[in-house]
Amino acid sequence: MTDVVDPILDDEPEPVEETFETEQSATEVKLFGKWTFEDIEVSDIALEDYIACKGRHATFAPHTAGRYQKKRFRKASCPVVERLVCSLMKNGRNNGKKLMANRIVRNTLEIIHLLTDQNPIQVLVDAIINSGPREDSTRVGGAGVVRRQAVDMSPFRRVNYALYLISTGAREASFRNLKTVSECLADEVINAARGSSNSYAIKKKDEIERVAKSNR
Repeated sequence: MTDVVDPILDDEPEPVEETFETEQSATEVKLFGKWTFEDIEVSDIALEDYIACKGRHATFAPHTAGRYQKKRFRKASCPVVERLVCSLMKNGRNNGKKLMANRIVRNTLEIIHLLTDQNPIQVLVDAIINSGPREDSTRVGGAGVVRRQAVDMSPFRRVNYALYLISTGAREASFRNLKTVSECLADEVINAARGSSNSYAIKKKDEIERVAKSNR
């Protein structure tokens, strides 16, 4: 019995490997699809490691769902815009409302861009650098004799305190006011970035440093 061999057809086309160019891989990471992280500069060399706004810290949205409280100093690697979002979720009734805080920050960045014509992320970074107190006073002593002693503030605490002051100033300004919290936060960030004394954060920072100076 002879084996049957299939005839080879010469006119069959060779299979062509299809190549798809992935545009996403070449896409630059932009916050909310608008604001680039590429040209952000941290002018204060001490705070470079604690203001996360470059490289792998660049995100499309300030909502990474990272576990930043699990270990000490881990929140330093949280994107700086997300840290602002988290600091807005304060005062009980706002706890956990991260999408609301996201919307507030998105509107804030739009307003900052309209008013300053700059990259709003850069304005926020400048505001944080200007708002962190460099000196504070602590309680020293025991057995009923307590006095205040001036101490230097670490760069990490400077960033933490700046974010706290900026969000607190915006919250207090918008309370019982016709202006929305986004407008108040935009005003606070712009004034803080300029170093203006109209900013709640700058006023508090100057007060803290003045008290510390008197306790040296």
